[in-house]
Amino acid sequence: MRKIGVFGWGVTAPKSKNIQAFADNLTKPESWLELFDGFGPSNFLVGKPDFNFSDYKPWIDKRFPPNRYFQLTEKMDFTSLFAIGSFIQALEQNPGIEKVLQELESQTHVYIGTGLGSIPTINEASVGLYKAQRQWNRFWASPGNNSALQDYLSLSPQEQMAYADVPANPETAATAEEKEHTEESWWHFWCHQSPELKKYLQALAEIDAMPIEGEVESGKLKLIKEKQRLKGKLQQQWQAPLPPWESVSANLLWNIHSTPAAQISMLGKIHGLSMAPVAACSTFNVCLKMAIDVIQSGEAKAVIIGATESYPIPHTVGAFSRARVAASGKDVSRPLTSLRGTHVSGGAAVWIVGDYTFMTSKGFKPLGMEPVSVGTSSDAAHIITPSEKGPQIAIRQALEKAGITANEITTWDLHATATPGDYMEISNFKSLIPDNILASARKGTFGHGLGVSGGWELTAQYMCYEKGYMLPTSLDKKSLNNEINTLHDKFVYSEQCPLPQHGYAGKLSMGVGGINACVISKPLKR
Repeated sequence: MRKIGVFGWGVTAPKSKNIQAFADNLTKPESWLELFDGFGPSNFLVGKPDFNFSDYKPWIDKRFPPNRYFQLTEKMDFTSLFAIGSFIQALEQNPGIEKVLQELESQTHVYIGTGLGSIPTINEASVGLYKAQRQWNRFWASPGNNSALQDYLSLSPQEQMAYADVPANPETAATAEEKEHTEESWWHFWCHQSPELKKYLQALAEIDAMPIEGEVESGKLKLIKEKQRLKGKLQQQWQAPLPPWESVSANLLWNIHSTPAAQISMLGKIHGLSMAPVAACSTFNVCLKMAIDVIQSGEAKAVIIGATESYPIPHTVGAFSRARVAASGKDVSRPLTSLRGTHVSGGAAVWIVGDYTFMTSKGFKPLGMEPVSVGTSSDAAHIITPSEKGPQIAIRQALEKAGITANEITTWDLHATATPGDYMEISNFKSLIPDNILASARKGTFGHGLGVSGGWELTAQYMCYEKGYMLPTSLDKKSLNNEINTLHDKFVYSEQCPLPQHGYAGKLSMGVGGINACVISKPLKR
């Protein structure tokens, strides 16, 4: 069995613009959350990443033409930019590792996942399309651009009643709200009836049907310019708004789930497989499992893994709230206490993991701990409420792969989201793990970044073992939930505490949809 090591890590998180700030903030028990203003004034707290992509401009400018940085800022949303910044940080932990990752060619892989994906880009494109479609329908449904509507309006009310499929005329609406609703249906219907629109589309089709002539590359550019000229002339002729399909930004295509991994492969000049595992809140742990598997098989010697989520926006905060898992009060809701719900956060965590023997032979220093195994499972039950059996399967599988017994585990990091699921989670691990285990829960500190949370939590766990003591959490012993307290009371509270002298560390993540991933790690021999 090949030994695995972590040889680089980078983080973007609330109040933590880089891995050093993350490490410094972990020494304090204070929350990293702030009020969310996406709805205007509200009571929601969220974790907004401290991030400025310009911090990474010198690194990019050193390796690429000047326009590359601006291409990234114009085309990429923060889901990719957070991951890129964290990747650049990860390279800095072991100077020279960038060159080795490139020299490995296809034996360096990139697995960067995301839970929600590029929701801000989808939202922006959706809003733009809605506005453009509304303007388009209104234009072609106006009597001046629709002779069919002119004919209809010239009929008497009695004659119009014969057209049963025609929606209600907005002019007959009794209220402003009713008018707004009926406008949509009216414009949509009459847009489809417009003979003038049919003429416009026929002329547009003739322009689009023009073929490339002569040499392909030069002919292509010439044709694109000619089509643009003719389309502009057509728009001027009809005085029409741009078609709705012209309003959708190509950035929607450039920001699909695999984009963060693809961008890291391009910026890192890495030729191995790049892809985006998507496993909700278990994404980072699943990426780690895949990395361990391909390194153990010999297919790869190094894998860049990670997860990334964009800034909290109304869609994500609102969805968590409607799912009854988000806290809506102005006070921080801490895991294992009042169980009022979690707080939505954004950011990224990126690690460089590799074959320990190979990487250390190159002079690279391992960080944190040794990831030994990852167990995975599905609840096959409820989409959001954790089951008893699913997480237990993942834990047992991780222990079996690690070749250890539960009695050898001495610390454990919980998924704990400050929801009633915390009780089930404690109950589950208590059925398998010894009573004297020291447990930590950190989502009260930096919130719930969905896929990236496991990365933040594992990084914090590994940093504890580097320092030799458990870093504080936001948990106050006096506020521990009474029922949870009857199950287990040995937790990391708001002050640092000693690490157990020996033993392994466990980390469980439980994703929406019932996706579980348990990581077993052991201390490095220094």
